[in-house]
Amino acid sequence: MNVLPIPLSGLPEGAVMPEHKLSIVIPMYNEADNVEPLVVRIHQAMENYSQPWEVVLVDDGSTDATPNEIRRLAAEYGPHVHGVELVRNFKQTAAMQAGLDAARGDVIATLDGDLQNDPFDIPRMVFRLLTEDLDLVAGWRKNRQEGFWMRRLPSRIANSLIARVTGVKLKDYGCSLKVFRGSVIRSVRLYGEMHRFIPAWLATVTTPRRIAQEVVTHHARIYGQSKYGISRTFRVVLDLVFMFFFMRYRTRPGHFFGGIGIVLGVLGSLILTYLFSLKVFFGQDIGTRPMLFTGFFLVIAGLQMVTSGVLAEMLSRVYLEANVSLAYVARPQPAHGEGDGWHLPSPPPGNKTRSRRK
Repeated sequence: MNVLPIPLSGLPEGAVMPEHKLSIVIPMYNEADNVEPLVVRIHQAMENYSQPWEVVLVDDGSTDATPNEIRRLAAEYGPHVHGVELVRNFKQTAAMQAGLDAARGDVIATLDGDLQNDPFDIPRMVFRLLTEDLDLVAGWRKNRQEGFWMRRLPSRIANSLIARVTGVKLKDYGCSLKVFRGSVIRSVRLYGEMHRFIPAWLATVTTPRRIAQEVVTHHARIYGQSKYGISRTFRVVLDLVFMFFFMRYRTRPGHFFGGIGIVLGVLGSLILTYLFSLKVFFGQDIGTRPMLFTGFFLVIAGLQMVTSGVLAEMLSRVYLEANVSLAYVARPQPAHGEGDGWHLPSPPPGNKTRSRRK
């Protein structure tokens, strides 16, 4: 099933891929028509891959035949194609986290399940990650095959905001095609709709110098309908506020709330001191002045913000020290034995031993 053209290999001639195990994680929601073409495309892209690899297909509570297609293809291709079924729609971030939890490779690639990301870009990105000693290679859809007003414009606005606030300068935060070093991405937990900010999250546990971007192929959608629109720009703004707070004040929220409280308290105190001097020294009536109510309001608001800072400090200690709960619920899956579930590379020409899928 070839729905897209087969490109040439993107690896340099004579390149030797460093040893590793690769997991390809794909969250899917109502993509029944895309499951088989995508799995076929992955196997075409990885046909000559020289290292063990696996595919983790995450069904995010689809209401169509997506879970049935995942089960059928997992049985057809063998145990290196795994299915993870979430009991309901937890949204893309939770589905991606479920796939990351199920992935066993020391290198992890993620991509969308709509055939717009091309698996043929994965080997080149993995090679760059390992040979340049990076922690993340993010895809850059330089030539996006989508409408300007509903997709490209919101994406440009979101990318500009995220880059400015987080300080991680990437041209395309929204591209799901990314390749991570497994030990680094597993040190980050994803919640809400924070999949857009994965590079920024990684910058909290590694240096931005170990984050790079790579131009990748982007195809127009063939099957199904897009789940995104102009409204996601507003959601990004809300998530960005939380992201800014979390990156700057995660371990010291008292400084954030306390700083605001001190400013408000000082302003309120100055106003009340001014009114007090008018009453005592000049005998003026201040009982009906709006400034009196403003001063009291600012002092009370300042005290509340300082108190909120103390409570936030206590909650941050609980958050950092307690075990982190999962943001999804998945159906039980049979456990793999050690060494099971990997697609092994084919033997060199002339070797009579047949390749085998475990």
